[in-house]
Amino acid sequence: MIRRLLLCLTLALATAACGQAPTDPPAKQPQTKPAAAPAGVTAPAADSGVAPRINPSRAMQYVREIVGMGPRPVGSAGHRKLEAYLRTQLKGDNVETDGFTATTPAGSFPMRNYIARYPGTKEGVIVIATHYDTLYARQDFVGANDGASGTGLLLELAHHLRAGKRNGPSVWLVWLDGEEAFQVWSATDSLYGSRHLAQKWQKDGTTKKIQAFLLLDMIGDADLSIERDSNSTPALLKMVEQAATRLGYQSHFFRREVPMEDDHRPFARAGVPVADLIDFDYGYANAFWHTSDDTLDKLSPRSLEIVGDVVLESVRLLSQ
Repeated sequence: MIRRLLLCLTLALATAACGQAPTDPPAKQPQTKPAAAPAGVTAPAADSGVAPRINPSRAMQYVREIVGMGPRPVGSAGHRKLEAYLRTQLKGDNVETDGFTATTPAGSFPMRNYIARYPGTKEGVIVIATHYDTLYARQDFVGANDGASGTGLLLELAHHLRAGKRNGPSVWLVWLDGEEAFQVWSATDSLYGSRHLAQKWQKDGTTKKIQAFLLLDMIGDADLSIERDSNSTPALLKMVEQAATRLGYQSHFFRREVPMEDDHRPFARAGVPVADLIDFDYGYANAFWHTSDDTLDKLSPRSLEIVGDVVLESVRLLSQ
């Protein structure tokens, strides 16, 4: 039902990494005011229920512990330490380890996606995803925002999902491996985990069950401004915007429209409704992105709280 609704809204709109920008960096692109939706096209109205809230201190503690492991590129000791950390934090949950071998410009590497499933009372699945690797062969890059912020926030979201069967579709939390390029970002040197998982789920029919795919990337910036990604599903972005507005966080969302190449793209190509929630203006002119300046002092628990609360409220709206 939700997926059909999103599809209808998308068709109606059509008729009236961390991610990468496919052309120029988004900071160099003109800021555009999002076009108003055509008359008669609205997202489902929010009910009067109480919006769930995350624990920002606990979310920040997860991020702090992850950054404390140092750089976490695929194949490194830090990467293995983080994988063990994820397994420990998710112990007792229904977790699948999706292992595969990726061929990269730097050689073949074992990679693993982690999928934690939390059952619901209705058919369908809502996926919330992030990536947990950092830049390859960079010992000066700890990826506090680009990697750790989303990874830690998903661990916090798990606390809200494991309390028993929820009223609505099942929710799956996915930690994707191999988002970063090994040499230069390209269609074949990037998004290893998401490309593998989207292909796997398309083959076994899982993509047909996914009603929404929400990607979290670079969401801890103290100066939070989530982009309106033009490669995301418009109807799903509209629902996220409704959630943000209901919570009073609308000023942190969708002031600038940019096209993002990120882990949501393989799933979009598989026909899944997607929304990339990413702040790709990290420091002046994105100066902290992929540098040694991507450190904990640039982040804020408040930003994690804003994004986490909006995600939970989006899930609640999608579950109606």
